[in-house]
Amino acid sequence: MAYTPLGIFMALVFIGLPFVVRSIQPVIEEIDAEIEEASATLGATRAITLLRVALPPLIPAALTGFTLALARAIGEYGSVIFIAGNIPYVSEIAPLLIVVKLDEFDYAGATAIACVMLAISFALLLAINLLQAWLRRRLGDV
Repeated sequence: MAYTPLGIFMALVFIGLPFVVRSIQPVIEEIDAEIEEASATLGATRAITLLRVALPPLIPAALTGFTLALARAIGEYGSVIFIAGNIPYVSEIAPLLIVVKLDEFDYAGATAIACVMLAISFALLLAINLLQAWLRRRLGDV
C-alpha cells in the first residue's frame, strides 16, 4: 500500500477518524434508550428504529466530523509523507509540493499552493456551518 493512493487514503482515514468519533460520541450518549424502546413497542423493526430514530440526530454530527476530518486531511503532512512517496501524478500531495517549492526557493509557488489549500479548508468549514444553521432552523420548526 505504500506509494499508492490507497495508502494515502488509509493514512488520512486513520488521522481523520478521531474527529468523526469526537463529533458523534456526545450525540450518541444523549440518545435516550427509552425512545428506541418506545419505537420497538410500537411495532417498528430494528432497521426502522435505526433509520428513523437513532440516525437522524447523528447526521449533523457525522457531517461535522467528516468535514473536520476532510479539512484536516487537506493539510496533513506528517503521517502521509512516509506513505505518499511523491511519485509524480500518482502519489503527490499538496503539503509535500509546498516543501519542494520552498526547497527550490519558489516562495510564490509555495504561497499559491498554500492559499488554495487554505481556501478549500475555509470553504469546507463555511459549508458545514451553513448546513448546520439550516438544519437547526429546519429541525427547530418541527
